[in-house]
Amino acid sequence: MRGTVAVLDVGSFSARLLVVDRGGSLLEPVLSHKTRLRLDRALDLSGRLRSDGVEAIVSAVRVADDIATRHGVDDVFCFATSSIRDSGNADEVVTRVESETGRRLRFFSGIDEARLSYRAARAWFGAGMGPLSVLDVGGGTVELAAGSGLHADFARSLPLGARETTRAWRLDTDRPSEEAIAALRSHAIEEIREALGEDEARLREFGIVGCSKVLRQLAVVAGRRRKGTIRTRELHVEDVRELIPRLAALPPSRRSEVPGISRPRARQSLAGAVVAEALLTVFGGPAAICPWSTTHGVLLSLLHDADELREGLGKRVSAA
Repeated sequence: MRGTVAVLDVGSFSARLLVVDRGGSLLEPVLSHKTRLRLDRALDLSGRLRSDGVEAIVSAVRVADDIATRHGVDDVFCFATSSIRDSGNADEVVTRVESETGRRLRFFSGIDEARLSYRAARAWFGAGMGPLSVLDVGGGTVELAAGSGLHADFARSLPLGARETTRAWRLDTDRPSEEAIAALRSHAIEEIREALGEDEARLREFGIVGCSKVLRQLAVVAGRRRKGTIRTRELHVEDVRELIPRLAALPPSRRSEVPGISRPRARQSLAGAVVAEALLTVFGGPAAICPWSTTHGVLLSLLHDADELREGLGKRVSAA
């Protein structure tokens, strides 16, 4: 299909193919397909993806490749997030996928992912919102980015993702302790403040945007009714604080009973909420919820800065 750009984003819970027309809008993709994955269940104790996880990735990429080919799309920019990037056998996974599908998975650094999320949020909200601080809670890491223009002038990546903090603080037990929850919160606040450093006061003055599935889901759950409508476009720190004990009181297998918590993300929903509360505490919330994130940032970069994207991002941002 001529005149299009295509992205395949392989994450922990899905492989998502998006194709947009160069002359069209990201709001109206010409092709969209999602294959469900559960890579969070495919990691062994050493952090390597087991064979069933690798097979699932290969199958998902093959399906996306077949769909793209049937629609005349040849050039697909394929990338994988931290669930594969940070696994102990990432190189083996990339080699296997390429040998069986002909598609090579690329990795972005956490700093680059932060910058891409910022790019997506800026495009969604536009210049009228002014300076932005963008928060992205993933499975393995948390990305923070901020700026006043099209590109971020500040970016950080922290090992505070919902999947990894669930493991490290043992929040996937039937009765996670209050001490563990408090310890994660204190640790997250300390890590975030250390990452912001001298920029903390400046960034607290910016508009705050949340653009990850974790934050969007929390906004749905914690959305308060106002004038008969459910508020899901903002996430307030007090709402998350009220939600944390509610999630902690349920075993992981039942957290999806809370309306808005999806079954695949139920196990890591408590840790995600604790990290989100820490972020909103430091940044001063509330966060406006953005439906776009890294995938859309990649699409925008392919449309406007393709050479820079392929050669590597990270040149315009300060990094610790």
